[in-house]
Amino acid sequence: MKKKILASIIAAFSLTFILSSCSNESNKEVVKQNYLLGTVVEIKAYGKNAEKATEEAMKKISEVDDKMSVTKPTSEVSLINKNAGKAYVKVSDDTFNVIQKSLEYSKLSNGAFDITIGPLSSLWGIGTDRANLPSDSDIKEKLKLVNYKDVLIKEDTKEVKLKYPNQAIDLGGIAKGYTADLVKDILEKNNVKTAFINLGGNVLTVGSKLDGSLWNIGVQDPLKERGEYFAIAKVGSKSVVSSGNYERFFIKDGKRYHHILDTKTGYPSESGIIATTIISDKSVDGDALSTSTFVLGVDKGMKLIESLDGVEAVFVTADKKVYYTSGLKDHFKITNEEYKYEER
Repeated sequence: MKKKILASIIAAFSLTFILSSCSNESNKEVVKQNYLLGTVVEIKAYGKNAEKATEEAMKKISEVDDKMSVTKPTSEVSLINKNAGKAYVKVSDDTFNVIQKSLEYSKLSNGAFDITIGPLSSLWGIGTDRANLPSDSDIKEKLKLVNYKDVLIKEDTKEVKLKYPNQAIDLGGIAKGYTADLVKDILEKNNVKTAFINLGGNVLTVGSKLDGSLWNIGVQDPLKERGEYFAIAKVGSKSVVSSGNYERFFIKDGKRYHHILDTKTGYPSESGIIATTIISDKSVDGDALSTSTFVLGVDKGMKLIESLDGVEAVFVTADKKVYYTSGLKDHFKITNEEYKYEER
């Protein structure tokens, strides 16, 4: 206990020292943390407007959480799900934009990314205290409710409806990315030139580091504890989003069941990929694509990414082989010798 208290004091002192030692207002660091969107969110921003900008950004994240949370009964997503098969629900621009973007990626990935995964995710309960291995018959029954084409929208009035009763959307695979982009917009509008945004693993940077150099982003080692990386991505003002079987899972009879479900089988994806990282300009794209490619596998995933402008990807397979797109050649370095790059 004493060690924990001492560590907290040291951490607090270190932060105070950083803040007080910045004589130049443009270098002043402001750090804000909170638990929103089902995860820990952190914003580090620099400059004289950083305090105002980060407060505004945190408020926006909270607003999005209230609109898109699947667990809050008054959220817009919950209202859509309650009215499944019955009526259209008018939603905010934020929720409508996320749903519209989701449908674009569902079509692009041929359903590998699908926000109507709700009934299936709820059945498995992975990441909650209800995690369990459902029966094959229950999985097949819930699969009948998963079809992104059943999400009906009215663009002129911003209304959304699910076609059949018991269907449910879950924006967990894209909401963080969308929100990170909103945060970046807020910071830039407040003239923040340098910032680091981390929404539960969705990393988005604003500008370069204070010294003008690129950011070094550690890429999680999918076979090690959280915080241990196997590679480093060197990026400028970019989004870095990773998905993997290490994020949320449970083990039963020696087998790991993770939260990224295959919409074709209803079971956790077994594409051979255990981790994906997407580097892009927009975090919303990285969020949707990290899930899509994880399910699609290396060949189809690589083909999809190579068809898109300004998007790069890293795929890690269970045998510790690493595949990445050509644009990362000079910006991605494997630091753990256990992993080997494979040319595609």
